[in-house]
Amino acid sequence: MRILALDTCLDACSVAVCDGPATRAAHSEAMVRGHQERLAPMAAEVMARAQWDFATLERIAVTVGPGSFTGLRVGLAFAKGLALALGVPCIGVGVMAALAESVADNGFVAVCIDARRGQLYLQAFSDGRAIMAPDALDPDLAAARLAELWPGRPGVLVGSGAALVAPVLPGVTLDAMTAPRPEAIARLGLAAQPPFAPPRPLYLRAPDAKLPGGLSPSCA
Repeated sequence: MRILALDTCLDACSVAVCDGPATRAAHSEAMVRGHQERLAPMAAEVMARAQWDFATLERIAVTVGPGSFTGLRVGLAFAKGLALALGVPCIGVGVMAALAESVADNGFVAVCIDARRGQLYLQAFSDGRAIMAPDALDPDLAAARLAELWPGRPGVLVGSGAALVAPVLPGVTLDAMTAPRPEAIARLGLAAQPPFAPPRPLYLRAPDAKLPGGLSPSCA
């Protein structure tokens, strides 16, 4: 099955095209801003490298968060619009599940992302399955949650906030990866089974931006 995978949630803009388990082309660029300008050209470049026409795609996968409010909306809008035009399913993939899938180790994997404002986004996985829902926690609570969940065996801490909770899991390997590999997003998109729910942004807290009067914009 031919799938296009996209990620704009964190500090990268990434695209991959895969035919089943085989990656035909992939590209990722580190960036904090500029996803909107770069995503469509990057998708076209990767498709050209794979020598595929967009009309041959059978599925699209896109990360839905948590992450940058603007970034994840850019990816979702592009993926949903393209899927609608092509008449193919659009699969939403949690960015923390994609980070865990990007790690070679398939045992205990904890994904910890620096959410700023004194918080961490946290989710833990064991043997490829989530053992907690994604959450936004202060560092002390995140460390306590991990200490409760850790089975005591070797594992991996991955993400931009991993070093902040590493002391509570002695012997666990730190992985400096801060954004998922697009090939991992493709694998999760291929593994999804119908019926497919429409992908929606995953927000774990209110946005930083404020409307006049101090109100937060809608996250719907």
